[in-house]
Amino acid sequence: MNKNPLDPYNFRQMILETPNQFAKGFEIAKNIQIKGDFDSFTVSGMGGSALYVNILRIYLSDLLKTKKTDKHINLYQNRFYTLPPEAYKNSLNIISSYSGNTEETISSFEEALKNNLPCIGLSSGGRIEEMCKTNNIPHIKLPIPFENFQPRIATGYFFAALLQLLINQKLAPDTAEEILTEVEKIKLALPELEKRGKELATLIQGKTPVIHSSLRYKALAMVWKIKFNENSKTPAFWNFFPELNHNEMIGYTHMQGKFFIISLKDPEDHPRSIKRIDITADLLRKNGADVEIITLEGNNAFYKLSWALTLGEFTSYYLALGYNQDPTPVDLVEKFKKLMEE
Repeated sequence: MNKNPLDPYNFRQMILETPNQFAKGFEIAKNIQIKGDFDSFTVSGMGGSALYVNILRIYLSDLLKTKKTDKHINLYQNRFYTLPPEAYKNSLNIISSYSGNTEETISSFEEALKNNLPCIGLSSGGRIEEMCKTNNIPHIKLPIPFENFQPRIATGYFFAALLQLLINQKLAPDTAEEILTEVEKIKLALPELEKRGKELATLIQGKTPVIHSSLRYKALAMVWKIKFNENSKTPAFWNFFPELNHNEMIGYTHMQGKFFIISLKDPEDHPRSIKRIDITADLLRKNGADVEIITLEGNNAFYKLSWALTLGEFTSYYLALGYNQDPTPVDLVEKFKKLMEE
């Protein structure tokens, strides 16, 4: 397929090559380790440099559920200028910024250095890498495989690198080979996922997407929402069952816009949660909303996560093209940053 003129940076190719990121992510973190027995990891990062933590939490919970490990590791997230209290409680601080220049993350790193907290840097370069070198802090250098490569499309690098760090610290079992086996299956599914994403984007066009999921997979709903924001350049919202049945659902009594509800359903979820998804879909359709239930495919958490993330990526990509938008740049964010610097 020739590159679409609306896609000068070839974002489609970035999606197609995302599965290859996992092997590279494991590789770049293979020899990074800090002495100590830590109770948790605290990841300081913003935007796409933080999303992978939410996804990794689901995977780690599944390892406990399937008894592949008996260790529970707390992954705390910091999306601000200052560190949370958890960062000081025998926690290994991961300083995560793809560019290496995210101001909130740099501020948190400065606080960690000031207080002699154990840290590892994770960036493609920038100030984070410089600060790591200056302060003798281990640094994992992320690749930049494409011009104008965006952090939100780098989940494989981030996910695998952080999991490898957990493995290195003896806080998670070494499941790298299992993951890479599932990655090969995802590669085979790419043509069908692209086809479904293109079809779904056609249905969504002209409407506001709202993504619902079960509690277990709420991170997926959030990431889909963000993909619509950044790739499609359109508002989107997310929520999860059963909470949304106690509040958001009532808002569709008097709809003041066109909404397209996407419900991500796991066949292995709690049966009451599955029943809620089906009943809610019927009720919202009767009130005038469009609803599409998407059943997660696969027989393990990693495949389901990767499958759903890839489908969301393709859907938001083709919705961007439908709106005559270049899916890669985030111009409003760049304008905002310049205004903050003035």
